[in-house]
Amino acid sequence: MNPDAAKIWQAPRWALALLLAVLGMLGPFSIDTYIPAFAGIAKALKATPVEMQQTLSAYLFGFAFMNLFHGALSDSLGRRPVVLWGIGVFTLASAGCALSQTVGQLVFFRALQGLSTGAGIVVSRAVIRDMFPPDQAQKVMSQVTIYFGVAPAVAPIIGGWLFVYADWHSIFWFLTGVGVLLWTANYKLLPETLHDSQRQPFNVPNLMRGYAQLVSNPRFFLLALASGIPFNGMFLYVLSAPAFLGEHLRLEPTEFFWFFVLTVGGIMVGSFASGRLAGKIAPKKQIRHGFVVMLLVSVANVVANEVWAPNPAWALWPIAVFAFGWALMVPVVTLLVLDLHPERRGMASSLQAFVGSSANGIVAGIIAPLVMHSTQALAWTSLGMMSIGLVAWVFLRRRWPETGR
Repeated sequence: MNPDAAKIWQAPRWALALLLAVLGMLGPFSIDTYIPAFAGIAKALKATPVEMQQTLSAYLFGFAFMNLFHGALSDSLGRRPVVLWGIGVFTLASAGCALSQTVGQLVFFRALQGLSTGAGIVVSRAVIRDMFPPDQAQKVMSQVTIYFGVAPAVAPIIGGWLFVYADWHSIFWFLTGVGVLLWTANYKLLPETLHDSQRQPFNVPNLMRGYAQLVSNPRFFLLALASGIPFNGMFLYVLSAPAFLGEHLRLEPTEFFWFFVLTVGGIMVGSFASGRLAGKIAPKKQIRHGFVVMLLVSVANVVANEVWAPNPAWALWPIAVFAFGWALMVPVVTLLVLDLHPERRGMASSLQAFVGSSANGIVAGIIAPLVMHSTQALAWTSLGMMSIGLVAWVFLRRRWPETGR
């Protein structure tokens, strides 16, 4: 924690949480805003469904790759410059998407968006731990997730209406405007939270030592799997939204927002509960509660899809409850990751995001196209994603029982 934290930020805690949440909005806005326009973009650019899916996977793989460096750079250069450069590149990439004339150009600029977007998400986690002790950090992390959760609910609504009443180019011009506003807000308001005594030397040997230190720690990877892979049990449905919502549930693009509202509502309620529980129960119990919720609703979702034909009246609710369980436990697991090596919190946040976003990219580019044709396949795959995280957490607790006490 920065010893000068009280001097750096004297405004209310919720105001910093709001700023960091807005910073993290770039991620969900980059994904969710253009999903309702998938079919329209494909028609305009004469792209196949597989090519359109690559616009998602290119973004996610770019996000995963650069996550290896955002945190490490922020440990050396400071949090603020990494954030500002990231938002700046994202803004230019969004304009490139808007001007794309072929699907190949769109894939390229989507990859550039992914390379830059992670700066805000990764560095904001390190900022929280720079500024707050553990219990308060969990509360702020939960507040960030609550505010952050508004973006996925609002983004597809905006994207759907922009597509219907303008065209698909307007969606990316909208993201360009968001980038300009966020860069201006963070330039004026975001303080530098990395203390001079905590800066790491910016050289290759030091970076390699840091990566080796984290990669060789099995607890780090088990915690990263426990937090990042279950997310794909929910994210799989987001990636498959054009097929799941449009084909299986027969919703119009302007009706997609119901799915996002319910899912994000689950995230927000789970995050609120996580913040309320901070310091009241042991972290390990809170994580266990989250996994129990996800396991039960995943099994129920599989059974329901095997028994009944998909219907919007019930098919959206299991995903919302799953989101609640994930949001209940993920702030706690994230803080456990950051505190494994306090001197390299930025790098730890980077590698944690790399594990999760690499899984996101695999799901987007390989798994989702294979299973989106069937609601049963989606339900079973979601259960499988959650199970990987659950097994990682159970193994971690048995091998290192002191974790999360």
